[in-house]
Amino acid sequence: MLSTANQLDAVMDKANAANIQLVRFLYCDLSSMIRGKTTIISRFADKVQSGIGLVKGQLSMNMLDEPQPETGLGATGEVRLVPDLSTFSVLPYAIRQAQVLCNLKELDHTSWSLCPRAVLIRQIEKAAGFGITIQAAFEPEFSLGRIFEGQYVPIDKSVCFSTDGMNRASDFISQFVKALESQGLNVEQYYPELGHGQHELSIRHAPALAAADRQIVYRETLRGIAFQNELDASLAPKPFENQAGNGCHLHLSLWNVNSTKNLLAADDNNHLSDLGKYFVAGILEHLPAIVAITCPSVNSYRRLKPRSWSSAYTCWGFENREAALRIPTTYWGAEEASKNMELKCVDSSCNPYLALAVVIGAGLSGIERKLNPPLPIDVEPSTLSDEMRLANKIERLPDSLKNALAVLNSDSLMQEILSAQLLKTFSIVKESETIMFGGKDIEFELREHRFKY
Repeated sequence: MLSTANQLDAVMDKANAANIQLVRFLYCDLSSMIRGKTTIISRFADKVQSGIGLVKGQLSMNMLDEPQPETGLGATGEVRLVPDLSTFSVLPYAIRQAQVLCNLKELDHTSWSLCPRAVLIRQIEKAAGFGITIQAAFEPEFSLGRIFEGQYVPIDKSVCFSTDGMNRASDFISQFVKALESQGLNVEQYYPELGHGQHELSIRHAPALAAADRQIVYRETLRGIAFQNELDASLAPKPFENQAGNGCHLHLSLWNVNSTKNLLAADDNNHLSDLGKYFVAGILEHLPAIVAITCPSVNSYRRLKPRSWSSAYTCWGFENREAALRIPTTYWGAEEASKNMELKCVDSSCNPYLALAVVIGAGLSGIERKLNPPLPIDVEPSTLSDEMRLANKIERLPDSLKNALAVLNSDSLMQEILSAQLLKTFSIVKESETIMFGGKDIEFELREHRFKY
């Protein structure tokens, strides 16, 4: 591993080669707004050492940019934006600018309890104590459109997977792929999705922390390249009431410490290892609370409905796209390497660090207790009788952010993973959004989420 001094030298060489003038210090807040401050390149090395000041009240902001004083955070108190130099990247959509992702640290150099990145790092370290490393990938869907006479108009009305949709978005997608790959994000596949103007472009998996970092880079790049093309890109969970929602499925696999053996793989590739089953069981047990973190916007719950392929019940299955946890079939010739699980009740309004942290933490709790999951199902869970759902421990996920927050606050494991202060602050911030949107019409909700995410 490079020392900080060597890392800084390598970053400065990269910055000088690209003639960088400004560097953005970014963080993702509790409403998953990507925010930051910018320094001039001549001051970059100094700011790496000192950090950049950030008033603590910034973490009390909701998605409508309204601070919540009940959090106890306001105009006093400061933390520092301290960059992780391994995340430095030259921005392909902003002339002579670069960015670096940051941890939030107290003035005594310790991690601030509200730092989302630090929460994930703790769970990664806990997994290492089990001899487990985690690979992950977020898989976003997004909508592309233009503003015409004050209205957001999708760029196409094509059908799912259609070549017409590919053609209409081809220039944008080519630029988007090039921009992602210039920042070290390898693209896996792309296709037009079900909704008007809806597309999905997935990137390759990475170690857990890098996977969350890449979701931030993905979001920033998507919006930046769209702006260059006079387009508006939205990752909102439900940008249109009458169209398919945008998910951000989370794929995970568990590996040994050397990343040479996939611990989810069983002798029979059609099945899941016992360790994998324990991990699944832990997630399912806490899933009603987890969705408050993985689907944390008012808009999220317009998407999480039965028979919409987004998951609405606590169940799992092999290649069941209505199950909250899907175990995909493996790829020919890469059976062990491609064994993974997909959590479907995730969207891009989540803070990826917190989302991945609570999922990992819940899975590890299942491993700790060798908890066995209920039987996998291969049907749409809403078609099962109440008795069958009860027998298989299948319950309806919360149908609103308000209800999800109530479950979150009653879950002792989530309290342990997130810390008391972060859970309190997150809950106050998100509850303020339920109140604000509760007093507005649906178009206000759709519009605000469409342009914030």
